Amino acid sequence: MNLKALVSVTGKPGLFKLVGQNKSGFVLETLDVQRVKSVVNLATTKLATLEDITIYGDDEDLKLTDIMNSMKAKGTVPDSKSDGKTLREFFREVAPGHDEDRVYSSDIKKIITWYGIIKELPLFEEEDSE
Repeated sequence: MNLKALVSVTGKPGLFKLVGQNKSGFVLETLDVQRVKSVVNLATTKLATLEDITIYGDDEDLKLTDIMNSMKAKGTVPDSKSDGKTLREFFREVAPGHDEDRVYSSDIKKIITWYGIIKELPLFEEEDSE
């Protein structure tokens, strides 16, 4: 799974693809059919690339890419609208060793939602380039 150039933007739902940079900020493109482009200013907006995101772990932080690969290997992923108990049990399987006190149900829902978006993309089947 190649998560390169996929970003999460604070205050905006969903995921975006980083397509370029200009003097006023970064150019992002939505991952849906419309492919709407927008420019975000780093002075007012916070971006996080998916390959850099980590989840709190008991011993050490877990990479989001590793969790996504575990979800891919598992095959069946619950709906992000499932109850918190179901989501937590699933997350224990795909991310063993995560810190249950600091990883909230809302975080798990967000990761499962992101996975649902990514699995429809060609990037899902690409190998991660080191």
